[in-house]
Amino acid sequence: MKIENLADLQVLLHTARGGSLSAAARVLGTTPAAASAALKRLEAQLGARLFERSTRAMRLTPQGQTMLDYAGRAFELLAEGEALVAADRGALVGGIRVAAPSDLTRNVLLPWFDEFLALHPGVELALSVGDRPLDVLRDEVDVALRYGPLADSRLVARPLAMSRPRLFAAPAYLAHHTAPRTPQDLLAHNCLTFHRGGRRQQVWRFGLKGQWVDVRVQGDRSADDASLARLWALAGAGITFKSELDLRPEVMRGELVELLTEWDTEPYPLHALLPSGRFVPARVRALIDFLAGRFAAQAAPH
Repeated sequence: MKIENLADLQVLLHTARGGSLSAAARVLGTTPAAASAALKRLEAQLGARLFERSTRAMRLTPQGQTMLDYAGRAFELLAEGEALVAADRGALVGGIRVAAPSDLTRNVLLPWFDEFLALHPGVELALSVGDRPLDVLRDEVDVALRYGPLADSRLVARPLAMSRPRLFAAPAYLAHHTAPRTPQDLLAHNCLTFHRGGRRQQVWRFGLKGQWVDVRVQGDRSADDASLARLWALAGAGITFKSELDLRPEVMRGELVELLTEWDTEPYPLHALLPSGRFVPARVRALIDFLAGRFAAQAAPH
C-alpha cells in the first residue's frame, strides 16, 4: 500500500471538485500550503502526476482522473460502513448536506428541518440555500431539492410535491394599480422576475379551456435570488410569478393576493435529487421520507 494517509486523498477529491488547492483547503479547514504538501506527498507515493498546474486552474491528468474515481468510490464505501454501524446502534448519526431553493427553505422547510433534527439529535444538517442550482454530482451535496422536470439521467428523482407558479401581488400594489383580468394585462404592470438556471424568467405561461398563451413581461427589477422577488412583491413593488408552495404563508396572512385565479399554469414539480448509483446513507433516506410525509400532509384536504 503506497498511500499512507487517507487525508491526502481528501485533498485530491476537494481539489478536483473546487478547482484549486485553496478551495480544498477551505473545505478541509487547513491552509493552501498544507493542502499542496499533501498533494505532493500523494503524487510522490503514487509515482504519478495527478494535476496539471497553471496560474488559473488545476486540471486532472488521466492518472489523476483514475485515482479520483477510485478514491470517490472508496470514501463512499467507508461512508456506507459507518452508516451500517450506526444503524446497528439504532440511531441516525452524521452530516446531511442539503441544497434547496431560498423561499421554500425560509417559508416551508426550516421548521421541518428543526423537527427532524429534534427527532434525530445525532444528525448534523448543512444547508446550501439559493436559486442557482448546484451540481449534485460535483458539489458537496447529499440531496438537492429542486423545482422542475428532471433533465439529468445520472440523477435519481424522488417526487416530493406538485406545485404550480401563480401570480401574486400585495394589497398595497393593487391599491394603486388595477388588477389584471387577462394575462395580456400584465404588459401594463411592473413584473418582478428572477433568474433560474442562469436565465431570467420573463416568459410567463397561462392556459384557459385548453388554450395557452405566453406573455413576455417587463419590470424595473430582477434578481438571481427568488426570495428578493418575494420581498419586492411584499413591499408593493409589483407582481411576481412564483410557486404557490413558496408563498402560501404570506397568502394565508393576507400579505399577498393571488391573481388570475381562473387561469391555469403548468405543473411545477418539486423533487429530491440524488446521484444515481451512489450509496445513500440511512440518515439521508430518513430525511427525504420525512419531508415527503410533511408535503403529503400539507397537500391533504383538511
